[in-house]
Amino acid sequence: QVQLVESGGGLVQAGGSLRLSCAASGRTFSSYAMGWFRQAPGKEREFVAAISWSGGSTYYADSVKGRFTISGDNAKNTVYLQMNSLKPEDTAVYYCAADPTGRIAAMPVRRNLIGSWGQGTQVTVSS
Repeated sequence: QVQLVESGGGLVQAGGSLRLSCAASGRTFSSYAMGWFRQAPGKEREFVAAISWSGGSTYYADSVKGRFTISGDNAKNTVYLQMNSLKPEDTAVYYCAADPTGRIAAMPVRRNLIGSWGQGTQVTVSS
């Protein structure tokens, strides 16, 4: 059974930075795609970024490209999301997800098919 535990959220001023972590356990994740999604109040959950454990390939939503960086530490089974130049519109609950298909570019459309999610961590960016 896959378990995902996020940490690192908090309150930050616009222009600031945060690093989120997602500790994964319960499976061998070498063939997985790992991703971050976010959900703001009253909005649908949206894709943010994804990484392939096997080759380290990455994929980003246009809204965060150039500001956010996803990375992984295979030895620690942990995925990170470094968020720089944060904007108030980045305010949301951020969720980690694990997709056994390993298809990072498909994660945005597989949102409702992904079965493994963390509990979420709140990120609030003040203006």
